[in-house]
Amino acid sequence: MEQNITDHQTSAQRLIHQFLENLEELPEVRARLQQKQPKSADAQIELKVAGKGVTLLVEAKKVAYPRDVQQAIWQLRLAGQSFQKETTLVLIAEYLSPGAKEQLKAEHIGYYESGGSLYLPAPGAYCYIDRPSAKVFERPVRSLFSGRRAQVVHGLLVHPQRWFGVHELAELAIVSPATVSEVFSELERQDWVTLKGKGPGKARQLCQPAALLDAWAKQVKDSPSPTMARYYVPGVKADGLISRIDDVFWKGNVEYAVSYESAAQRYAPFLSSISQVRVRIIQSSESQAAISDLGARSVAEGSNLAIIDAESLLFRNKINDIWLASPVQVYLDLMQSEGRSKEMAEHLRKERIGF
Repeated sequence: MEQNITDHQTSAQRLIHQFLENLEELPEVRARLQQKQPKSADAQIELKVAGKGVTLLVEAKKVAYPRDVQQAIWQLRLAGQSFQKETTLVLIAEYLSPGAKEQLKAEHIGYYESGGSLYLPAPGAYCYIDRPSAKVFERPVRSLFSGRRAQVVHGLLVHPQRWFGVHELAELAIVSPATVSEVFSELERQDWVTLKGKGPGKARQLCQPAALLDAWAKQVKDSPSPTMARYYVPGVKADGLISRIDDVFWKGNVEYAVSYESAAQRYAPFLSSISQVRVRIIQSSESQAAISDLGARSVAEGSNLAIIDAESLLFRNKINDIWLASPVQVYLDLMQSEGRSKEMAEHLRKERIGF
């Protein structure tokens, strides 16, 4: 226990020193650390901002997620009660999750993150700097959106109102219960799920589906676009090509899911015309034969068909005899695409996804 306290004090001192240095780099700002530590806070800092005095009460943490923030806010407000003069409360950390930052801003509590992000809502000395968090801390969140974990997240977003037990969601997402448990642990840290029950009867429900989808969309936008095999199928327009794909793929026993603009147009019409059909398939010898049966020829440009290798076609929907990728998958694909695809993505999200 003593070692943990010492480690916290050392980490806090390092963060406070770094925070001071960053404050000093702001124009017309002078910062001085009070040697006498205030009650219920880790530091008191006196600022001079263009000649105006500002007092900061600082609480330091290594990392902070939404569920950590409320206790820190309570601690800071308790410390502020012992001051006669007006103070600005600030939480500093090596890493603050996006949800933690939003919660602090909503409560008008300042924050500083070691990556350089700074929010200071001091009267007459407002400052807001937004910089990327350290990659080492973002990795657990990013890992939610790849491989088997992404299947779990996908299942939750497709059923945002549903309460899930571990085994129930594992069966739906076709993953192991251990994978679901890993995802739930990270979602709980981010405060994106609500819990009810205990033991084997414990269940979770998404309480922040929009935040989870935003985080996945951010990950997708920052990632390379998927590799597409481009083809030209002569003599057909987009709608006719989709019907032909369904017919040929059904005969060839090939599972597929139309995505991107063609799927979005069927879920929530937005564009007047679509020039290219993009289809997700799981590659096999049957799929290659089916593409050949379409009369498709490989081209470098001028394509009207693009094929994307997919790890999974989970949660696809059959609408008017055509298999479409789930609205969530279509939204993510559009967010990574070009042209007016992002406008179309937001329209789909508003009209079909709903959060």
